Amino acid sequence: MAQVMAKPASQSKKTSSVTSAAENGKSTKLDRNGHQNKNGLAQSNGHLKQVQQQNVTCSVAHAVRGRVRYRIPRLLSDPNYARRLEVLVSSAEGVTDVRIKRSAASIAIAYKVGAISDAKMRSHLASLIQLAASNLVPVELAAKSKPEPEPEEQESSPWAGLKLPVLATALSVLGGPLGLPVPAALVAGTIAITSWPVAKRAWDAIRNERRLNIDFLDFSAIAITTLQGQFLTPSLMLCLIEIGDAIRERTARSSARQTLDLLDSLAEFVWVERDGEKQEIPIKEVQRGDTVIVYPGEQIPVDGRILRGKATIDEQKLTGESMPAVKEPGQEVYASTLVRDGQIYIVAERVGNETRAGACISLMQQAPVHDTRIENYAAKIADRAVVPTILLAGVVFGATRSFARAAAVLTLDFATGIRVSVPTTVLAALTSAARRGILIRSGRALEQFAKVDTFVFDKTGTLTQGDIAVVCVKTVNGMSGDRVLQLAASAEQRLTHPLASALVRYAEQQDVAILSRDEWNYEVGLGVRAEIDGQIVLVGSKRFLQQEGVCLQCLYEEHPDLQTGSLIYVASEGELRGVVQYTDPLRPESKEVIQTLQQMGMEVHMLTGDNWKRANSASAKLGIPEACIHAEAFPETKANVVRELHESGRTVAFIGDGINDSAALAYADLSISFGNGSDIARETADVVLMRNDLQGLVEAIALARQSMGLIHQNTAIVAVPNLAGLLIAGTVGLNPLAATVINNGSSVIAGVNGLRPLLNSSAPHS
Repeated sequence: MAQVMAKPASQSKKTSSVTSAAENGKSTKLDRNGHQNKNGLAQSNGHLKQVQQQNVTCSVAHAVRGRVRYRIPRLLSDPNYARRLEVLVSSAEGVTDVRIKRSAASIAIAYKVGAISDAKMRSHLASLIQLAASNLVPVELAAKSKPEPEPEEQESSPWAGLKLPVLATALSVLGGPLGLPVPAALVAGTIAITSWPVAKRAWDAIRNERRLNIDFLDFSAIAITTLQGQFLTPSLMLCLIEIGDAIRERTARSSARQTLDLLDSLAEFVWVERDGEKQEIPIKEVQRGDTVIVYPGEQIPVDGRILRGKATIDEQKLTGESMPAVKEPGQEVYASTLVRDGQIYIVAERVGNETRAGACISLMQQAPVHDTRIENYAAKIADRAVVPTILLAGVVFGATRSFARAAAVLTLDFATGIRVSVPTTVLAALTSAARRGILIRSGRALEQFAKVDTFVFDKTGTLTQGDIAVVCVKTVNGMSGDRVLQLAASAEQRLTHPLASALVRYAEQQDVAILSRDEWNYEVGLGVRAEIDGQIVLVGSKRFLQQEGVCLQCLYEEHPDLQTGSLIYVASEGELRGVVQYTDPLRPESKEVIQTLQQMGMEVHMLTGDNWKRANSASAKLGIPEACIHAEAFPETKANVVRELHESGRTVAFIGDGINDSAALAYADLSISFGNGSDIARETADVVLMRNDLQGLVEAIALARQSMGLIHQNTAIVAVPNLAGLLIAGTVGLNPLAATVINNGSSVIAGVNGLRPLLNSSAPHS
């Protein structure tokens, strides 16, 4: 059933007036400065002319002492304006809090009471709303206005540990090949201090794990060559070890997930009614049984039932349903959903993390936590090679009594080169992906991308655009399609409901002029009545027009295919003029991406909280088999589907963008979200498609497979020369410096080879 939204029911307005939901619940006419007129109407024609000359249309959606919420349609389409407005208002004297919700086209402003009168403050805020539309306020101010982190809060750079190894190498070169008088004690002392972390890791492995690791080999070779006065060899080894560790740390993400709280994503304060009085309290103080008041543009903070009021609620981020739902007294509503229009009183039944959205977060936190580093091939190879290498070094020393030849054997390990080349390849791949607008958070995620054989897509907002779009206009009774569209868009202009925005946007695309709207009245969940060109125009649902006595039979006689579907009905002068058909369209790239994945041998599933009819319609267009469709899925259902696929032996990637997807994202082997997805989905995801384009999946798979191929290639580049060096060192002998050249040279070649992903990367599209 089509619905269109505007202001609360039974409020007729002129374009020059703005409405405030006052404390007593009655409607009060205000001018743009927030002043009430004696007769409750807008001010004179002179004032109307002044308002019309302004660049920004705004209205007071709600106002109480110390707090006001403005509705500004421009916020929906102009992010730069939103940033400028936030900077201006935040810096205004007396303002204590500013919250902009672009999806609801609203800004809520709290200010100190007493320092300045409400009227003067709102007058000042109204002027700032207009000023933000000018270019006098640079967008860059928004970035500058954000406080810089304190020095102690800044993360230390992973490259900071290179200072000492580089210093040791420089001193070794100055006192060695260049022959400058650098004291040997100074060089040896620098090497000793620099090698302390290596020695500590070796000792910890012996003491705690009862095993010899690659750090033991490294430290042994460093100690022997240093004692022999060959300072360049240990210095270069320490440089390479530190470079590998730094790059590996750079590509790693902490496996401890950030603790998420539903309350963090909601407003800090909420309105409640206690003992017959309205009061604003911190959200954490809301209790079961409280009567919570939610105004237009605000998120619902609790799960509960509506006591009174009526509202259109956007539940997409929680349920995946693309169309806002009209909720009336007795119906249940959920935390984190958005009140598009209307005002409701809710009795709180579940609060905080007890709510359905909170349960999604809890389910996500219970998911298994994976190591976020790429498989450490170097450690595996080194662990297996440590004891044989030590034995071979012992045999060489016993046969030759040469510490130098024994040190050469210890120097020729496989792990040093691999410890450098593997993270270098990963870092290059992550950088290359970032240039394409693909944020891959860790080496493990890159590795999983190369292994994935099953993709599970959320439908709404992932395979579809998650936004309403007009498909076509059908007419009856002789009116042209452009005229029907013009009347509908003119009646819906400056309203925040998704259908209203879609109508106006489509009219602009079709170069249809938007006419001025005189008196108009909106009924929540039904439609809008407006006077346009001297005609009474009705735009809304089938039920709305039937209640107004408009006969719809002629539509079904001329267009029998329109008996069902997503329709907005348009009538004028008591006669039906036509309908506007709308849908949540598929992303332009969805079908091509699905087909490409299937051609690559991937199994593709679709999960959605939407109904089966819409799910089957979308899957038919995308070519997804019926057996792989999961509709009417609650968040826990999505998580179970992903878990079952994983337990069947498949490597599963899940792509979603809403709170309802967070649990499934957490249980997947690889989780993917969009840059414009919910905060919780982005935090949970291993990969974020910053361009909000599914083509990034195909690019990321190709990049991940290339990177894994390079890692195996680099293993061979390192292993072959070092094996040959070991053979020479164990038979005819090899100078430690030559062993270092072989070992370090192969490491450098492998490291340079690992940079290849950067050579074919391209900057992201604008």
